[in-house]
Amino acid sequence: MPPSPPAPGAAPASQHPPDPGSPAPPPGATVARSAAAMSAATFLSRIAGLVREQTFAYLFGAGVWTDAFNVAFRIPNLLRDLFAEGAMSAAFVPTFNAVLAREGREPAFRLANVTLSVLVIVVGLLSVLGILLSPWLVGLLAPEFAAVPGKAEVTVLMTRIMFPFLLAISLAAITMGILNSLGSFFAPAVAPVFLNLAMIVAGFTLCPLALEAGHPAIVGMAVGAMAGGILQFAVQLVPLWREGFRPAWRPRFDDPGMRRIVILLVPGTIGLAATQINVAVSTILATSLGNGPVSWLNYAFRLMQLPLGLFGVAIAQATLPAFSRAAARQDREGMAGTLAGSLNLTAFINVAASLALAALAHPLIRLIFQYGRFTAADTAATAAALQAYALGLLGFSVVKVLGPAFYALGETKVPVTASLVAVAVNIALNLALLKPCGYWGLALGSSLASAVNALILYRVLVRRLPGLATQGIGRTLAATLAAAGVAALGAAGTAHLVLASLAGRDGTTGATATAVALAAGAGAGLLLLVVAGRLLRLAEVERALNLLRRRFGGTTARGSPTAG
Repeated sequence: MPPSPPAPGAAPASQHPPDPGSPAPPPGATVARSAAAMSAATFLSRIAGLVREQTFAYLFGAGVWTDAFNVAFRIPNLLRDLFAEGAMSAAFVPTFNAVLAREGREPAFRLANVTLSVLVIVVGLLSVLGILLSPWLVGLLAPEFAAVPGKAEVTVLMTRIMFPFLLAISLAAITMGILNSLGSFFAPAVAPVFLNLAMIVAGFTLCPLALEAGHPAIVGMAVGAMAGGILQFAVQLVPLWREGFRPAWRPRFDDPGMRRIVILLVPGTIGLAATQINVAVSTILATSLGNGPVSWLNYAFRLMQLPLGLFGVAIAQATLPAFSRAAARQDREGMAGTLAGSLNLTAFINVAASLALAALAHPLIRLIFQYGRFTAADTAATAAALQAYALGLLGFSVVKVLGPAFYALGETKVPVTASLVAVAVNIALNLALLKPCGYWGLALGSSLASAVNALILYRVLVRRLPGLATQGIGRTLAATLAAAGVAALGAAGTAHLVLASLAGRDGTTGATATAVALAAGAGAGLLLLVVAGRLLRLAEVERALNLLRRRFGGTTARGSPTAG
């Protein structure tokens, strides 16, 4: 098929696209190298995110207004994960890569401009609709807020302020997909830092202004979130310009590439929705438990997202372009190898991180959050939620890796079915666990539902790609559970002994003692994990260590995701 004419606003292509018939590089090296660059930037973003959460905890603790903000922010973020960084990315990236491989950069850039233009129209209208329907949405997600004077009204106000965030972050997700497909990983992964920085600055500048205007101070954080979303999109335009991309207004709903994206997007919106719908269900039920549980769950979920974003999402985002290129070549061996390498690395890192979070939850939360208005009772409550969420870390990460693979293969029914089953399981578990377990039972239900989702996707994908079953994933998981179990016990024991030795006469410990104990526990756990992993001949030990070395050793921001 001859190349399509260049987009009027596109710059000349700076290089030829990769030859779709060229040999595929080793899939393990592909994903590890790409994930290393993204992990470096994501690490910065997650650290900034932790500082943002510390700012929240210090200024507002866990109570009426933090519950209100979390529900208000959850509404556009739920749509963001469905239409932007979830289903939209999963539909756009394979389509963009297919055009890039077959026709070159200019047609691919034209498709990108069409997609961005259509998003401005569709998501812009959706944002306006969300602003108008904010009272109804808040009433749906948090019906109990109406019982507290002013709580529902402030939640509605913050929801309206933050709804334009959805458009900015949706555009940012597309620019991230373009840059990742072109081999640029650092810039899009570091962009969320600007969202976090905007909210941190807002905490100490806009919040006092909100008070002066007669609103609760936390309303200033809503304004900071909206501004941060705009910054997250804007900072990616610079590297895109350097790649030769020129923004152009091309709202063509009849574009063949756009039609392909829509075909994948509609069922994909359901297919990748399980995690966020599960969290939304937990939010609805948590609001019925009084002031605090929504915030405890949110703080815990944010901490669980540190390893999820640092490794799980990074591996998934690095896998999708490589898998999409193999799918475009109809290279089933390459597809199986890429996914197997990703799953083995995902299993090793996330099982270890899951058990480490559970073992060190209490001192970790005490060190990070227990300042200002965040009390010791908040620490204990958040730690219980974190331990429950930690159990789902592997499931959440595997869904991030496997869900987009089905869309790259052009299949949509399986992720939809898996998501619907997971949502049903989550609702049933939440209702069953709410009374005996309280708020942390909601986190446990979400974790178990994510495991069900991941298992369904994996079992079906093994039938689609038989080579996936011969890659030793089961052995990696079993060996990792053994090694990580030993490491977690060692970490918890070491932290407990150090805390006990540093405790004052009244049995209390300060931030310094907690930090020392946490560092000692983490160090002991990491050492035991490496030793046990090597004794069990886990190749993922070296892959993970190499990934960390590249990240901390100055991994280049540029580079092909297919570089060996």
